[in-house]
Amino acid sequence: MSTPPVQDFDADPLADYLRGHVEGLKAPLRVERFSGGQSNPTYLLTDARGQRYVLRKKPPGALLPSAHAVDREYRVMKALAATDVPVAQMVCYCDEPQVIGTPFYVMEFVQGRIFWDPALPELAPAERSALYDEMNRVVAALHRVDPQAVGLGDYGRPGNFFARQIKRWTGQYQASATEPLPAMDALIDWLPAHIPADDRTALFHGDLRLDNMIFHPSEPRLLAVLDWELSTLGHPLADLAYHALPWRLTAAQFRGMAQHDPLPAGLPSEREYLRRYAQRTGQAIDPADYGFCVAYSMFRLAAILQGIWKRSLDGTAASAQARETGAKARGIAEAAWQQVQTRSPQVR
Repeated sequence: MSTPPVQDFDADPLADYLRGHVEGLKAPLRVERFSGGQSNPTYLLTDARGQRYVLRKKPPGALLPSAHAVDREYRVMKALAATDVPVAQMVCYCDEPQVIGTPFYVMEFVQGRIFWDPALPELAPAERSALYDEMNRVVAALHRVDPQAVGLGDYGRPGNFFARQIKRWTGQYQASATEPLPAMDALIDWLPAHIPADDRTALFHGDLRLDNMIFHPSEPRLLAVLDWELSTLGHPLADLAYHALPWRLTAAQFRGMAQHDPLPAGLPSEREYLRRYAQRTGQAIDPADYGFCVAYSMFRLAAILQGIWKRSLDGTAASAQARETGAKARGIAEAAWQQVQTRSPQVR
C-alpha cells in the first residue's frame, strides 16, 4: 500500500549513504511512502536493480518526549533476529541529519499479507483458526524471550512497570490534550490506586495489533512483527491485554470485532485465546489483574490517539487519516472508564 514517488527528502544523499551498507546497491532510488500507519513515516525503497527495502524515519517538527524512537525499533529487531520471534532483517541505522533530515533505519522488505480486520472476513474458518493460533504462538514466544540473553537487559527498567507507565502516558496525554476528556481524568485518578501486586517483567512490544504483523502470502505463518517503537521491558499481561483489545472494542471504536455476536466461525473466543497463551508461557492469568490491564490498555491507547489527534492539528502527522484516527481517543477513554465502572474483569 504505497503512494506514487514522493519528494519528502532527497533520495540521492540517501543512496550515497546506503552504498556503504548495501552491497551492490545501484542508484537511482525510487522512494514511495506507505499509506498505512500514523506515527513514523515509512517508505518503500527500490534501487535500479529492483531490490526493495523499507525505511522508517522520525517525522519532522516538534515531537513529544520519548516518542518516535526509531533507534529503539532498530535495536530490538536486531536483537530478536536469532529468536523465535519473527522480525525483518535490519540493514542500518542512521542519526546523521544531513542524510534525509531526521534519524532513520532501513530493513529488508518482507513480502506477505497484512490483515486490517481482526474478524478476517477474507479467510475461511480453518484459515482464521490457524492464523490466530500462529499469532498466539508468536506473542507467547516474545514474552518467553530472556532480555538479558539477547542483549536487552538494559532496554527498560525492570519492576514498577504500571506506576511508571501510567505516569508516562498521563504526561503524554496532558502534553497533547486539546479539549477536556472527563473519562481520561477519571482514569488518571483510578489506575494508580489499583495497580496489581504481580510485578513480572518481560520484553514488551507495546503495539501488538494484527496489522503490525506480516503473514506468509499463502500460509498461516507469521513472517515479521513490525512497529517496535513503543517496545520496552514491561509486564507481559499488559502487552497481552492490549493485543486482545479486538475482543473488547468494535470496528468503529478502533479495529475491533466486538460488534460480532457470535464471532465468525474459526475465530477463538477471548477466553480460549488467553488459555492457549497461558499454556504456551506457563503463566496463569489472574482475572482481576487482566481486567485492570484491559482498562490500562484502553487508557494508554486513548493517550496515543490523542497524540495523533494533536499532531494532525499541528500538521506533523504521518498519515492523511490521522485526524480521523485521533478523534477516536474520546470513545476509547470512555470505553476504558466503562470497564472500571462495571468492574468486569472476567475473560470473555
